[in-house]
Amino acid sequence: MAKQLAFYIDTSACTACKACQIACKDKNSLPVGLLWRRVYQYQGGDWMPHPNQPNIKSPVSMFAYSVSISCMHCQNPLCVTNCPTGAMHKRDDGVVLINADLCIGCRYCEWSCPYSAPQYNAELEVMTKCDFCQDLLAKGEPPACVAACPTRALNYGELEELQKQHGGLAAIEPLPVSNITNPSVVITPHKNAQPSGRGTGHVANLPEEI
Repeated sequence: MAKQLAFYIDTSACTACKACQIACKDKNSLPVGLLWRRVYQYQGGDWMPHPNQPNIKSPVSMFAYSVSISCMHCQNPLCVTNCPTGAMHKRDDGVVLINADLCIGCRYCEWSCPYSAPQYNAELEVMTKCDFCQDLLAKGEPPACVAACPTRALNYGELEELQKQHGGLAAIEPLPVSNITNPSVVITPHKNAQPSGRGTGHVANLPEEI
């Protein structure tokens, strides 16, 4: 297969510290409201009535895990397909980028992306997103989010190599099923991870205005 850079996410090691999220925001000087990398906290479970006191309930089958996501630099990026100006494009190494000089801020890419990766910058009046820290890659350095992760739950590399090392899983809840855009990501699931589209939990994050 052609070269395709990808992220590796070990959800069994993610503690939801959000160091990756903050590192991305700091490195790219993102304004309030823009988060190119986000950490979703997914949780669920049920309550069982006490056998003798039905007004008292105990938690059962409770679970929680976290998933750090950004642009997935998909192999079939709908954002690229639906961009009317060609501003959204895919490099030879598989990284999906935005040419700000061509972007008209129509937001078609935002509406097309199942991962909410492209985000509108109202000050610049253009779309923005994770660019895989292309400037750091050019110097042989890892993306800022990868470098900042204290548990090494994030890594990156060529998709084919990551799949050889960690398998081919590319979706768990709360992410969409992977056959929509074929995301360039490999996931090691948390022991309680649920298959995409068949989850019984919910995203527990509160809105973040940072």
